[in-house]
Formats: sequence, structure tokens, C-alpha cells
Amino acid sequence: MTLKIDKFIRLHKIAAITTIILAFSINTFAQDKLLDSLALALYDEYTDLDSAIKNPDNVVKLVLRKKKLKSFPNVILQFKNLQYLDISKNSIKELPDSIIKLNNLQYLIVSKTGLESIPNTIGQLKNLKYINLNQNEITRIPFSFGDLENLEIVDFWSNNLDNFPESLKKLTKLKSMDLRNILIPQNQQDNLQSTLPNTTLFFSPACKCNW
Repeated sequence: MTLKIDKFIRLHKIAAITTIILAFSINTFAQDKLLDSLALALYDEYTDLDSAIKNPDNVVKLVLRKKKLKSFPNVILQFKNLQYLDISKNSIKELPDSIIKLNNLQYLIVSKTGLESIPNTIGQLKNLKYINLNQNEITRIPFSFGDLENLEIVDFWSNNLDNFPESLKKLTKLKSMDLRNILIPQNQQDNLQSTLPNTTLFFSPACKCNW
């Protein structure tokens, strides 16, 4: 009986040590390499800046939704391993050009913040796969947006866009773009679909308006 108990204790210790090593390995992996979408979805997230600031190198996923932010917190730029950032439902009218310091960023969610513009430097976020800017006040897409070579999903739903740069044709990995609840005449919808023939575009019914 004593031998069985000793064996159980040893196995329990081994399991605990293995768990610690695995957790450490995952954290190290996240800091050294981009995570796939599933791993990132399951990854532990930081939900307040105070905790994040204490462990800047460990911040891979940061969710600051509904934090009553009045501007983009520049301290976020210190999180060099950040891959997922959600700052939706705050009051953030602009993003800094220096957001390009987050060169590991894959997911950027800035919906319903009153955002009025997209940084001209946005194209330098070469690892960006997903961007959600819906329910904002954006009127133009910068030319550099077409340099987001790994971009797969874009959500512009309910903005004030009235032009689309020709550079969008370079988004060869783009799977879908949501442009619903935006006044876009039929000829512009047709042009966009021609520009992005392999992308699923979502439109509201074409408006009887001129650009």
C-alpha cells in the first residue's frame, strides 16, 4: 500500500513539473514565433494595462474593451510580443503612426471607438491578418493599406468611406471584406469586385449617388 502511495506521489509531482514546463514553453514559443489562430484564441489574455505593464514581454494578447479610454495608450507600444489587440468600444479617434512598432501584431480590433482615420504607416504591419474597424467614422483608406501582404479579413462595416485606393489589388491573400452599411454606387462596387476578384465582398444595396 505504501509503495502505491509513493508511486502516486511521484507521478503527481512529474505531472505538475510537466505542466509547468509546458506552460513555460508555450509562453516562450509565443514570444519567439507567431501563433496560429487557434493557439491565439486559447492564449491567456491581459485585460488591464496595470497587469500588462508589469509583464511587458509576456503580453501576447491584450483585450481592453470598454475601458473608457479617451485615446490610444502609448504604453501598448512597449509590448513587443503583442499579437492580438482589442481596444473596441472606447473613445479613440486616431491611432498613432508608431503603431508599426507592434510588428508581431496579427489581429487588430478597433471597432466602435469613433476612429476617424487609419495611420498612413499601417502597411508596415506585415504580419496583420485580421483588422476590424467597423462602426467608426473613417472616410479614406490610405494607399499603404495595400501593403498588408498577409491580410485575410477586413471589416469596414458602417463607416463613411468614399474612396478605395488602387493599391488594394495587392491584397492577394484577402478572403473577405465587409463594406455593408456604406453608401457605394453600383459602378464603384463593380470596380472593387474587379480589383479584388478572389475576395468575397459584402455590400449593402448600391446607392443612387455619385462619388
